[in-house]
Amino acid sequence: MNKLTCFKTYDIRGRLVDEINDDIAYRIGRAYGEFLKPKNVVVGNDARLTSESLKLSLAKGLRDSGVDVVDIGLAGTEEIYFSTFHLGLDGGIEVTASHNPIDFNGMKLVKRNAEPINYENELKQIQALAEKNKFPDLSEDKKGNYKCVSILDDYVKHLLSYININKLNKLKLVINSGNGAAGHVIDKLESEFKRNNILIEIIKIHHEPDGHFPHGIPNPLLPENRLDTAEAVIKNNADIGIAFDGDFDRCFFFDEKGCFIEGYYIVGLLAEYFLKKNPEERIIHDPRLFWNTIEIVKKNGGTPIQSKTGHAFMKEKMRKENAVYGGEMSAHHYFRNFAYCDSGMIPWLLIIELLSQENITLSELVNSMIDAYPSSGEINSNIDNPLIAIKSVENHYANDAVMIDKTDGVSIEFEDWRFNLRSSNTENLVRLNVESRKNIKLMNKKTCEILKILTSY
Repeated sequence: MNKLTCFKTYDIRGRLVDEINDDIAYRIGRAYGEFLKPKNVVVGNDARLTSESLKLSLAKGLRDSGVDVVDIGLAGTEEIYFSTFHLGLDGGIEVTASHNPIDFNGMKLVKRNAEPINYENELKQIQALAEKNKFPDLSEDKKGNYKCVSILDDYVKHLLSYININKLNKLKLVINSGNGAAGHVIDKLESEFKRNNILIEIIKIHHEPDGHFPHGIPNPLLPENRLDTAEAVIKNNADIGIAFDGDFDRCFFFDEKGCFIEGYYIVGLLAEYFLKKNPEERIIHDPRLFWNTIEIVKKNGGTPIQSKTGHAFMKEKMRKENAVYGGEMSAHHYFRNFAYCDSGMIPWLLIIELLSQENITLSELVNSMIDAYPSSGEINSNIDNPLIAIKSVENHYANDAVMIDKTDGVSIEFEDWRFNLRSSNTENLVRLNVESRKNIKLMNKKTCEILKILTSY
């Protein structure tokens, strides 16, 4: 029995050939089918060169376990979520490596109602079965069926249900699909705007899906991957820029000046948006950056609730609290009406509705938040001994702290600044986030101070 190292805490990811290949994909399909025993499962794939082949091997594994397979073709992860709950299916699997390097691929798996697969009780069991690779043979009449369907019309109709399309102002948008899977959804939304005589102009860059990723891996969190979107906003005098990762479950924003907006402040905007329509609701946030979110939620009569970082934890907390919205500073946004799942399409539709309602620019919407709570953004450091390094930083600041929280890594709070430090689940990386109250110099000083301690390890 060989160990399958592609199984991670939240999903499946690995280097092509040795960690994930067609044989492993087939075994994952068999194991998913044998363990969860679903009647039907939807599958889809991103634009990577190997994703279609991996998906078909996965589908064969599912069918050989007696599972009927619904294939929606090239799709983002959230289209799998939507298909699962909209079609009433027992599960869904997207073949994607999202923003990982070009020689990686993977899968994101959900159960009925797009509920995440629990790592301890479910994903580990699926992994064990796939590693054992001993599956019963089914006769042909017991094997599952396979069919291709399109859910695009219903999916886009659902997306547009979050806004009042007829109240959108004339806006010019730059949308960068990163040569990933988002393009077909953007095309469909554009056609709906035109059909309803809505004056939304979309300037598309890196629009066509291309698994060679000629303009770089679609990961707008990397500063070097932001330039094309920023320049297109300025060149076209656009009102806003939007960029996606490979499976478009995250979207990233640029203001009318081409400036990148940290996802942290978009969480604040969307929290306020939902609370104005749904007073006294619960809003979920992660532990990395949250002072701005908490202030906005309380000001608007809502209840802020903290969750551990990561989509599985956020979705679990969303369901438990029946929260209307949840957001992570890493640009994952979760919605109750989307089966508590994250979407990269819903946020930008809400933002353009906000711009239309307020009749102001995106920079005007977020600048007061940025001034009130300047933040470092997430800074990753390669550290040989992450846990030792984190403990050293904790010891350095513990005596003067107002509060220390261990929900996720360590969060240490003072009167006028705070930080969160956590290690990666898969790499020797330490992730740092720092914010302050109206003091960007203090925030920058403390960020440098902590990084100096970390680099000694």
